[in-house]
Amino acid sequence: MSHVFISYARSTEEQAIQVEKALRDTGYGVWRDAELPAHRTYADVIEERLKSANAVVVLWSAEAARSQWVRAEADAARELGTLIQASVDGTVPPMPFNQIQCADLKGWKGGDGAGWQKLSASVAALAGGSTNQSDRAKAKRQTNSVCVLPFANMSGDAEQEYFSDGISEDITTDLSKISALAVTARNTAFQFKGQSVDVSDVAKKLGVSHVLEGSVRKAGNRVRITAQLIDGATGDHVWADRYDRDLTDIFEIQDEISKAIVEALKVKLLPEEKKALEQRGTTSADAYNFYLMAHNYWVTGNWGDVRQTELVERICRRAVEVDPEYARAWGLLAIAESILHYIYGREGEDGLAAAERALELNANIAEAYVVKARHLYERDRVEEAKQATERAIQLDPESWAVNREAARIFYFQRDFEAAARCYEKAISIVETDYHSWGMLTSIYMALGDKERWLAAARMAVSHAERVLAHNPTNGAALAMGATGLAILGEHDRFREWVDRALLVDPDNAIMQYNFACAMALHLKDYEGALDLIARRLEKITPALFRGILTDPDLDGMRQLPRFQAMIKAAQDHHGMPTLAGETTPPAAS
Repeated sequence: MSHVFISYARSTEEQAIQVEKALRDTGYGVWRDAELPAHRTYADVIEERLKSANAVVVLWSAEAARSQWVRAEADAARELGTLIQASVDGTVPPMPFNQIQCADLKGWKGGDGAGWQKLSASVAALAGGSTNQSDRAKAKRQTNSVCVLPFANMSGDAEQEYFSDGISEDITTDLSKISALAVTARNTAFQFKGQSVDVSDVAKKLGVSHVLEGSVRKAGNRVRITAQLIDGATGDHVWADRYDRDLTDIFEIQDEISKAIVEALKVKLLPEEKKALEQRGTTSADAYNFYLMAHNYWVTGNWGDVRQTELVERICRRAVEVDPEYARAWGLLAIAESILHYIYGREGEDGLAAAERALELNANIAEAYVVKARHLYERDRVEEAKQATERAIQLDPESWAVNREAARIFYFQRDFEAAARCYEKAISIVETDYHSWGMLTSIYMALGDKERWLAAARMAVSHAERVLAHNPTNGAALAMGATGLAILGEHDRFREWVDRALLVDPDNAIMQYNFACAMALHLKDYEGALDLIARRLEKITPALFRGILTDPDLDGMRQLPRFQAMIKAAQDHHGMPTLAGETTPPAAS
């Protein structure tokens, strides 16, 4: 019998037993640590079983992500090429495993759900099939898997990159709606962006049967899209086509590409899947173009720079002016308005009306739910805020914007486990998200995970340096990179980055606050931190004030008389709220 090794944390043994039973019922030989012999050392048996396994199924959970044993077993399997991943509680695999596909078994109680189909197909591919004929046939139907490489921008204008990237992401999303097709995650595919790659090598590395590649040339109101589906094993073209159309035909082109792939792979669509493929949210190519532009600025922008958020807001407003029924654009507009109101203190729209409009048009717009969650949280309706946040993640777990906003809400509720999952997911979607790396340094320290704390610091510095090479005035990159330098003990460089940032972006309050957190937490320079916080308190908003009251980075100086006096003065002068009826800041934890 084919041999499958199951790795898991003790708190999820019940789920491990379910997976074991399902695999045994299918005909596989399965081993997990319940079968450890009494006369041999644990490490020797584990190493032996790992090396002999055809497939290693790692069941990730919050506890497993912290377990050195599980991570070591996953790393060994990755090196051997036998790793199969599944998440049993929604936890995103830790670095570097978050770059590899992961089946979703959250809530799985047995049966033939999409997550189990994905896992069992991978087991069949690595372990050579089971002894059960019906399950072999089922596994064969699931062997179709596709990686959509980022389409090349052939427009001759780097500013058009957002459009080709948007096309690639939408085709990936379309194909992901098909249950009989396994699709590589966006971030995994985008690691090949701008590279000259051998498609067969990509297919082998990612374990997919087919690769879709193409190019986009957009000029005025015309667009040319080429696409080709390639057999990963042979390198042969399974299907190829070129589309020269008006920009107004962009949705028809995407539909034709998705349907052509389905036909070429002989995949059968369920009725609801066919309907989902045909839903675009707008019939206006202009509104779609504006939305892609705004989304790109949001994902790649300078977090903490109010001008970036205002730009996203303006472009989204243009999109909904062109098509007032474009729910996705209303959802992104809601996030921009929410941040401008709660973070930057702008009067007027707080994003709630835009969120309600988005949900009126489409009840499944995840971005609208995180804005509602922010609105509820600011009114101390914490449990309702948590429910809205969880609904957003459930609706679109692959949304960078949703995971980022959800992470912020969890962070300031001091639910660090949940915040870590969301920030880790955001990074798995957009790996260069230096701000999330910086936030994870604070979270991992609060969780007492030194290994991941240092790793996140290194990644924050690395990605910040890449951004600063192209934009030396990016205040957010300077702040998060400097935080990483402080953690890594490079205090002279930290001071240099702080001085430089305060010169090039002196009005960036969020940047200054992040510097204050780093000074307090890593340099124990409480006076320097308080000097920077004092600047922020001059123009503090209730939302930012809540952050100061709950941020774990500031716990070490909450009992300092100057800190308490500053907080009290801000409360008296601005009428700021306290938390849970308290009249003094919380003590250090």
